[in-house]
Amino acid sequence: MSKPHPARHGGLPHQVRIIGGQWRRTLLPVADRPGLRPTPDRVRETLFNWLGQDLHGWRCVDAFAGSGALGLEAASRGAAEVLLVEQDAALARQLQALKDRLQAQTVTVRRGDGVSALAACAAGSVDLVLLDPPFDAQALFAPALAAAARALRADGFVYLEAPVAWDAAALAEVGLAPHRHLKAGAVHAHLLVPLRAACA
Repeated sequence: MSKPHPARHGGLPHQVRIIGGQWRRTLLPVADRPGLRPTPDRVRETLFNWLGQDLHGWRCVDAFAGSGALGLEAASRGAAEVLLVEQDAALARQLQALKDRLQAQTVTVRRGDGVSALAACAAGSVDLVLLDPPFDAQALFAPALAAAARALRADGFVYLEAPVAWDAAALAEVGLAPHRHLKAGAVHAHLLVPLRAACA
C-alpha cells in the first residue's frame, strides 16, 4: 500500500503486471484507494533479481498486500506458501477474487493487521517477508520490521519499501541488517537480512 497513483487514463482502473513466473504478463487491477501505491515494475524486477528468479519452496508473507503485486509475484515464481494480509475489506475481497481467478492454490488471503499477522507466525518460519506499508503510517514501520525479524528464518529476507532510507543503526534496533538498497523516485527499496546472519 501507499500513496495515491496518478490519474487513470480514460477513467479505466489502473493496472500493474506480474513480470515473471507462471503468471507472467497477467494484469492486476489497482483500486483507487487512499494510500494504495503498487510497487513499480522496475523495483519489483530488481527485487526478484536480488532474490533469484526461482522461489520454489519459499514461505512468504506480504503483510500490507494492497494490490497483491509483491506477494503474487512471489507465488508466480514458485513460492510454496504466500500469505496476503490486507486490512481494507474491499482490497481483501479483490485479492480473494484474484486468487480465485488465478487458481492460486499456494496463496492465502487474510483480512487483518499486517503486524499482528507477522507476530502470529512461528519464530524462524518465514523465508521472505514483504513490507510495503502506507508511507503516511510511519508508526507501523518499526513494529512491522521487528515482527518480521522474529518470524524470519536465519537465511531469510525482508523486503521493505519506505519513503526514506533506513540505516544500519536503526535496522539493528529491530534485529535486521541492510543487504541491498535501491532508490527509485520517492521509493527506497531495501533488502534486509537477520542481524544474527549478518554478524555470523
